[in-house]
Amino acid sequence: MSLQKHRFGFTLVELLVVIAIVAIMASLLLPVLSAAKRRAHDTVCSGNLRQLGLAGQMYWSDNDHRAFAYRGDSVNGGDRFWFGWLERGGEGVRRFNLAKGALHPYLGGSGVETCPGLAYVDARFKLKATGSAHGYGYNLHLAGGFAGSEVRIDRLTKPGDMVFLADAAQVNTFQSPASMENPMLEEFYYVNDRERTAHFRHAQKATAAFCDGHIGRPGFVAGSIDKRMPDQWVGRLPHELLQETMVGP
Repeated sequence: MSLQKHRFGFTLVELLVVIAIVAIMASLLLPVLSAAKRRAHDTVCSGNLRQLGLAGQMYWSDNDHRAFAYRGDSVNGGDRFWFGWLERGGEGVRRFNLAKGALHPYLGGSGVETCPGLAYVDARFKLKATGSAHGYGYNLHLAGGFAGSEVRIDRLTKPGDMVFLADAAQVNTFQSPASMENPMLEEFYYVNDRERTAHFRHAQKATAAFCDGHIGRPGFVAGSIDKRMPDQWVGRLPHELLQETMVGP
């Protein structure tokens, strides 16, 4: 009876062929997976802002259709802002309490205040408090500025053209660990037509909730992108989406 030798395993050539095939498949799949991840982030962000927009409408209904102030009183070693209470102190170590925000009673702890498209774990991201606070910026015009008279929402002539909340962030070069040589991205809590605080993080668009409740994706003003971190797409929203004429007294 003849003995037949059996070969087990792979030759070097066969292994190289398999590795090449896997590499080609990965190169084809990675862009698809990346695009799917971006679409998922877009969907979650739109859902967040839709809930925040509904919470805003409930707040206005309970408060004579008047928008809330950007900043409130100072209590317990911190300041109350529209988004919550923020302790005074060092960047990244001060406490934050979301429950003190104007919209919190209407949200029920739903966790819609932060956008998954904001890279909190990126080495170039700087936290303002001990954790994430709020990923969206309030249209400062509705608040009447920092210390003005809040706008009456029911007196807007075109609420569907007026941004209520939008994706926001700021390039920081003046608070440690950020510096001029090491610019860092951080949360920011308002948008206006003068400062670069809108964040076009969804395929160079900013997701926004408008005063009539719909969600849109406006683009940036040409030439407004902050050149200190141009790949982060921080810039300004168009003036006409942030300020509008009013009707009535």
